[in-house]
Amino acid sequence: MKLVILSSANSIHTIQWAKYLANLGIDVHVVSQHPASQDFPQHIPVHILPFKGFLGYFLNSFALKKLVKLINPDIVNVHYASGYGTTARLTNFHPYVLSVWGSDVFEFPFRSPLHRYLLKRNLAVADTIASTSIAMSNQTQQFLIQNRNIPITPFGVDFSKFNKNKIKNTDQDVITIGTVKTLKHVYGIDILIHALAKVYQLLKQQNCEFIEKIKFRIVGGGPDLQSLQQLACDLGIKHLTTFVGRVDHQDVPEELGKLDIYVALSRQESFGVAVLEAQAMGLPVVVSNVGGLPEVVQSGKTGYIVETENPDQAAEMIVKLILDQNLRDEFAINAENFSRQNFSWEACAQNMQKVYQETLVNFKNRV
Repeated sequence: MKLVILSSANSIHTIQWAKYLANLGIDVHVVSQHPASQDFPQHIPVHILPFKGFLGYFLNSFALKKLVKLINPDIVNVHYASGYGTTARLTNFHPYVLSVWGSDVFEFPFRSPLHRYLLKRNLAVADTIASTSIAMSNQTQQFLIQNRNIPITPFGVDFSKFNKNKIKNTDQDVITIGTVKTLKHVYGIDILIHALAKVYQLLKQQNCEFIEKIKFRIVGGGPDLQSLQQLACDLGIKHLTTFVGRVDHQDVPEELGKLDIYVALSRQESFGVAVLEAQAMGLPVVVSNVGGLPEVVQSGKTGYIVETENPDQAAEMIVKLILDQNLRDEFAINAENFSRQNFSWEACAQNMQKVYQETLVNFKNRV
């Protein structure tokens, strides 16, 4: 099978899809208007389209037509229904699988009637629509003329990198609670800081020995950094909280290795691969009940699912984990097993390959 992946070549998800699909023996070509990351596998051809920015998604259709004619793929997998979905529609190649990622269906169509119209057009002409989560699949259905079968094709975890046995938490006397996420309003880092402040208050009220053992660690860059630092100061936990800043994806396992409890209190989350990576590292997790997060956590086994915008409830669950070492250890084992058994990149790539095969069969039957 020869495959063209039309996607951002500087995205870690594109890199992983290309690499693991190529490992299955698929002849993979990547086409992108974004420059290729230096981490991109050298054996996979990357073709860069000439135009950039929003207009590029329209203007690049001519260049893509030429490339597709030259490469002559059996199928195209378009990632991101808004931008690259527009390029694919204008190119008019079939069959293709359109993979929705998140903001393309949760944010893009609500910017204006034109954005909504573009998304609906792009979805309507795709031979197959795929989604990383059930929650995002349900979100996508509202932009379709009639409900369609949307296969679930989650992102995977690279267990050669996210392996707790390779990275040791050197400070065994400290319990570190934190997250690795872009510092944007949608990801609820402010909710997390309120929850951490409540954790500190609860432990203080109980005159608990753990008050001397806790630390908070927030990894990630983004537009809200200064306001979040000020919030931590205002809530009296500045002395406990470290803002690490942005780190490369290759350094995320090391950062996760410094945590004992991972918390994700997002206001919106299409899937939750960061939570899966944390669980792969043997971390118990506390997450909000939004988007795809409940799909990647076994509540009461690998972590806890709490109400969104409810820092008090999140704090209660975090304190419960802080106070019970045996519970943390049990959840850690369960979390690692759950992640490994259900979300390996090898299994996710095989799942995507089946979607391609079914799309090809259905397309041939139609024509």
